[in-house]
Formats: sequence, C-alpha cells, structure tokens
Amino acid sequence: MLTLTRSVGETIRIGDDIEVHVVEVRGGTVRLGFKAPREVTIHREEVYRQIAEANLLAAQVTADTLGALAAFAPTPATAPADGGASPQAPVQAPTA
Repeated sequence: MLTLTRSVGETIRIGDDIEVHVVEVRGGTVRLGFKAPREVTIHREEVYRQIAEANLLAAQVTADTLGALAAFAPTPATAPADGGASPQAPVQAPTA
C-alpha cells in the first residue's frame, strides 16, 4: 500500500483521469473530493461490499429456479422433428 501525506487543498492524481482532493481534515476524519470519468465507479468500502454481496446472491442459481425454468423447456415429444431447422432457412445453390 502506498501511503501519502497531503494537506487541505492538495491533490493526488491516479493515472491521467482521476484526481483526489483533500477537502477538509477535522479530528480523525478526512473529507476527500474525487474528479473522475463517469465510467469510473467510486464507492465507500461498505457500499462496495453490499453491492458485491447483492451481485453474488443474484448470480446464484437454486434448484427451485432450475425447476421453474424446466417447465418452459421443450420435451423430446414437442421438439421439432427436423432438429429445429427453420422452415425459412436459406438454401445454398450447388456449386459446379
């Protein structure tokens, strides 16, 4: 970890696009300001962890979910006899 000392009004640059400004220091609290491109997400650590946890939960597939989706899957009896070929599939002309 890189540790830097900055005073109020001073800036730290990260790459070419990100600036971190020391806005205020009061007791044991530091207020920081950030200038970064819109596509760069900036979160407090506790918010970042909540987002990561929510994404992990959303990505989990349970047996109940798979069972519910199985009701929509075609069975061999209802599957097309031609293996799913579209009746409007292009026909390729023979080559000489």
